[in-house]
Amino acid sequence: MTNSSRNVQYFVHVILVILHCFNTGFCTEVDRITSTQSLRDPGILSSPDGVFKLGFFSPLNSTNRYVGIWYNFSETIVIWVANRDKPLSDSSGVVKISGDGNVVVMNEAEEILWSSNTSTTSQVNSIAFLQDSGNFVLVDRLNNATTIWRSFEHPSDSLVPEMRISENIRTGKRIEVNSWTSPWDPTFGNFSLGMKSEIIPQVYIWNGNRPYWRSGQWNGQIFIGVQDMYSVSVDGFSVVNDREGTVYLTGPVGFNLLMKFILDWKGDLVQSFWDENETNWKIIWSAPNNDCEVYGTCGPFASCNDLDSPICSCLKGFEPKHREEWEKGNWTSGCVRRIALQCEVKNNSGNSSKEDGFLKMELMKLPDFAERSSTREDQCRSQCLRNCSCIAYAYDSGIGCMSWSNNLIDIQQFQSWGKDLYIRVAHSELDHHKDIKKIVIPVIVGTLTLCVCLFLFCTRMVRRRGVKSKEVVLLGNRMEELPVFNSETLANATARFCDDNKLGQGGFGPVYRGKLEDGREIAVKRLSKSSGQGLEEFMNEVLVISKVQHRNLVRLLGCCVDKEEKMLIYEYMPKKSLDVFLFDEVYQGVLDWTKRSIIIQGVGRGLLYLHRDSRLKIIHRDLKPSNILLDNNFNPKISDFGMARIFGSDQDQANTRRVVGTYGYMAPEYAMEGRFSEKSDVFSFGVLVLEIISGRKCTSSWSETSFLSLLGYAWKLWKEEDLSTFIDPIVLNPRLEMEIRKCIQIGLLCVQEFTEDRPSISSVLAMLTSENTSLPTPLQPAFTERQVSFFTTCNKNIEIECSVNQISITTLAGR
Repeated sequence: MTNSSRNVQYFVHVILVILHCFNTGFCTEVDRITSTQSLRDPGILSSPDGVFKLGFFSPLNSTNRYVGIWYNFSETIVIWVANRDKPLSDSSGVVKISGDGNVVVMNEAEEILWSSNTSTTSQVNSIAFLQDSGNFVLVDRLNNATTIWRSFEHPSDSLVPEMRISENIRTGKRIEVNSWTSPWDPTFGNFSLGMKSEIIPQVYIWNGNRPYWRSGQWNGQIFIGVQDMYSVSVDGFSVVNDREGTVYLTGPVGFNLLMKFILDWKGDLVQSFWDENETNWKIIWSAPNNDCEVYGTCGPFASCNDLDSPICSCLKGFEPKHREEWEKGNWTSGCVRRIALQCEVKNNSGNSSKEDGFLKMELMKLPDFAERSSTREDQCRSQCLRNCSCIAYAYDSGIGCMSWSNNLIDIQQFQSWGKDLYIRVAHSELDHHKDIKKIVIPVIVGTLTLCVCLFLFCTRMVRRRGVKSKEVVLLGNRMEELPVFNSETLANATARFCDDNKLGQGGFGPVYRGKLEDGREIAVKRLSKSSGQGLEEFMNEVLVISKVQHRNLVRLLGCCVDKEEKMLIYEYMPKKSLDVFLFDEVYQGVLDWTKRSIIIQGVGRGLLYLHRDSRLKIIHRDLKPSNILLDNNFNPKISDFGMARIFGSDQDQANTRRVVGTYGYMAPEYAMEGRFSEKSDVFSFGVLVLEIISGRKCTSSWSETSFLSLLGYAWKLWKEEDLSTFIDPIVLNPRLEMEIRKCIQIGLLCVQEFTEDRPSISSVLAMLTSENTSLPTPLQPAFTERQVSFFTTCNKNIEIECSVNQISITTLAGR
């Protein structure tokens, strides 16, 4: 439903309520329903702090009346409906405690249209009220106020924090979310959301009885089939077994964000949060998001990749079951094995043959119907090989050894996240691939020989144009992995690098906004001939960012090396960089606390991916507000990887004689001794968090006579327990102050002087999203005073190069 239609619905609802109040002479608001106090249309039942309301409403284009719960600040969003299948035909409805102690909805004829339908003691003992979580509960006041019924155990189409979906693996009973039939009809629709937990917990959307979308297996931290999901420390999701047979999923509750999931009438699961500044709901995730995410799009033994055309392809060793249908784009019949497995042939004929083998598929969404065992990773392959019915296996440290013996269904090729899936094929299939290699290798050798000749020729030509051969080698190696643009295309896209399209100036050079012929908007980063951060940073950025992909990292679209031009082409970020909204007086009021907290979490997610979850282990080394770009929804993306370093998987730290970074954001061990690690980025992240909370630059002074830095001032106020003075007045709110104080404490933990005292980024994200307010006590941070002669204390053997934080995508002065 569009915002405009919801606004019309709300307007009509308000007018009807006003007219009814006028005609009846009363419009009550109560805080509870008892045996002596009922709720009549258009009365309202409010939660204690007024977050939610329960009352009567009519959907758009309908005169039917329903009892529902909605947000006080967003009355068009109804999260729960009582009488979904039995609407009231007029405004004579009443919510009351019935004679058997249940809470019921009745019409004028006293017909019960809906009931809590639970065992109670008596009418006198029952009280119903609405909690600030949105949970409508019925309690027995004589039995220690025991809750005997709650609406959270009977969801409609919405999930809000503290709600659960669950399955009892003993009884089969499920708590599910059910869609509306249409935007104006809350009757039970075709789609439902629930869990299946018998073997490995998974979340499903069903269309009737057929799976429509699947989350993939739960590994103790994430659902491994959802690319945008991260560890429990980040998103706050958790799957819990209560030891009584019930397995339930709890959603994110950290940060007190007004977050909700809605299963809409079309079957889409949509996650959104309330933007207090713009007073509307912002969508941040949805599923299914493309055809490949729809369950079984490609049928059995086939994989789906939404970047390919066609999107479906048979697994290696398989071919279309019905080729004619397949070629017409009807893939549901899937694929069949091309050559029978040798163990099947042996079992049927008794003849021995060469053993079957496995083909590895990387970055996959694993198939449905996995079986699991506690077998170690190094034994998982042999276990599957010994069992002729085992046709595939995979391993996850949180789940164990997984195997499949039936059709492999709902497989998807991911771009960054994913698991290795090993498909069993006949030995001849493996030999076939070896034969191909015998043909391909000579071709590759011949091609490389030709490339060497071309390279020598190009090197000679480039030398004539004044470019060093070393640059050609290094640039060539990195450009192989990226689309290459020519300078004329980029000149046309940016109107010949017109100043009107100039977004800003960085240490690398100017950045321009452009538009390609296909309509895509881009940002072109052009290497300045006079830049001190030139060739090496350019090549490093191409190497690093071309190998990573994440929603909180800026996406590199391509590069250009043409004559003396060297340019990087990025996705265009319309909100530019974070420093604009923190330090420019014109934009300072835009970032409310909701946006700031989302930015903090998003940057943390990006760092977690760089440090732990990508194929490479990457240390950024220059995290600061000007390197945090924002999209239209203020989702942050880390940019500028010119100074980043790649670590080996077993490498914890490194040393350098060439210290690069920005004054105020560099960790002490890096600035003084050239030692850097994950904890160096954590230090920069802590500085960033304190800047976001205070709205001031780390290099700014707090008074004309003060020598305290941002870190020193935060530390001083922490010890004095006067942190409200540190918080940006724009976001200072008594309701949010406890939460913001917690973030300041986390920021101080990140900027402690010694690396061993600082938490890892995964621990930081766990603290940010946890409801637990008991955190470690920080020690005094490094650099508590502003030091004009800071670099005179550095190691004499260290070569220092600093990027300037004031020179970024947008050049701005601090407060």
